[in-house]
Amino acid sequence: MSYKKIISFILLASSHISTTLALELSSPSQQASLLELYTSEGCSSCPAADHWLSQLKQDKRLWQKIVPVAFHVDYWNFLGWKDRFSQTAYSQRQRNYKKHGYLNVVYTPGFVKNGREWRGWFDKQPLHHDSNDVGILQASINNTSNHASFTPATPMQAPLLLNVALLGFDQSTDIANGENRGKRLVHDFVVLEFRQYPQQANQQGYHWSLENDLLKTSTNASGIALWLTRPNDPTPIQATGGFFDVNEL
Repeated sequence: MSYKKIISFILLASSHISTTLALELSSPSQQASLLELYTSEGCSSCPAADHWLSQLKQDKRLWQKIVPVAFHVDYWNFLGWKDRFSQTAYSQRQRNYKKHGYLNVVYTPGFVKNGREWRGWFDKQPLHHDSNDVGILQASINNTSNHASFTPATPMQAPLLLNVALLGFDQSTDIANGENRGKRLVHDFVVLEFRQYPQQANQQGYHWSLENDLLKTSTNASGIALWLTRPNDPTPIQATGGFFDVNEL
């Protein structure tokens, strides 16, 4: 084989590999714990909680037993600093937990673990994960076709909603005003994009189709979290997630 043919073969093989690489995610059958932090750059007591959440990057249980996400609320923006990660929808999400009776008071920093208020961080309690057998949540994401599926451990009658959050890591902000004035804050697991997908059910189970360019909707995202809920109840059923490099997909 000539030199030029060898180079052509390598390029062709490389092209084929680049189009077939995929981010394959799968939860265990045992329920993973979705841990939500409600935080704000305008809240003086939030940086400590943010820092604690960041340490979960080194936790061996990450993505399989614990799936962390940080929603930045907007109700502290009036204190002189507008949190660039905040959204009204994230504040409303926290209020929705209170509406369902799963949260006593809306506050920051506030943790919600598997749909219920968790104050263990304040008491320096270890973070435990739940162990109910609920089923396997899987997702396959590449540059041509993105989809997710769920195989429940026991039959489920209600339709399910797939929640997808694109996450940012090592996101730093120099705070010029407000309660954290003069500080440089670093965020991990911060929700940059959040979407929900109605169930597409068939005889084989639960399936969802996602946008082909999903991972490219946020240029700063390098992680993804997925979890299932029922349409009218924010309580997570199963969760999974992982890191990704969009240039490799």
